[in-house]
Amino acid sequence: MNPENKYERIRLKNQLCFPLYACAKEVVRRYREPLEKLGLTYTQYVVMMAFWEFGGMSEKEVGEKVHLDSGTLAPLLKRLEKQGYVRRVRPENNERVLFVTLTEAGEALKEEALKVPDSMKGCIDLPDEELWELKKLLDKALSKMGRTKE
Repeated sequence: MNPENKYERIRLKNQLCFPLYACAKEVVRRYREPLEKLGLTYTQYVVMMAFWEFGGMSEKEVGEKVHLDSGTLAPLLKRLEKQGYVRRVRPENNERVLFVTLTEAGEALKEEALKVPDSMKGCIDLPDEELWELKKLLDKALSKMGRTKE
């Protein structure tokens, strides 16, 4: 074995994880400007999209839908509550569960959020069919990693 080839497996150019990481980081950075108008971070926006789509749910269910652990999600939900977008309630019959619902302000923010996808159009300069193929492959990879329920 050529000693130079020994390290091929650990070169950046040969890694799948690096372009995934760098691309995700860049896309999130590009979301910053349109989301500032809503007063949301990218992660808060993802959580709000889950509420707009599925309605109220337990903290655990939110975490499963958006792939966040409770250590990240709990403070995020507190901030969204402080902003007046969600309400966190512990049912009397089960105080271990934290149920989260949208407030009127949180529901109203949905209308403003409609502008975000349009402002992100062209963020990744690929033809639509390639973007959908990329999404399909990433969804498949996530499901194979046990991170989604199909």
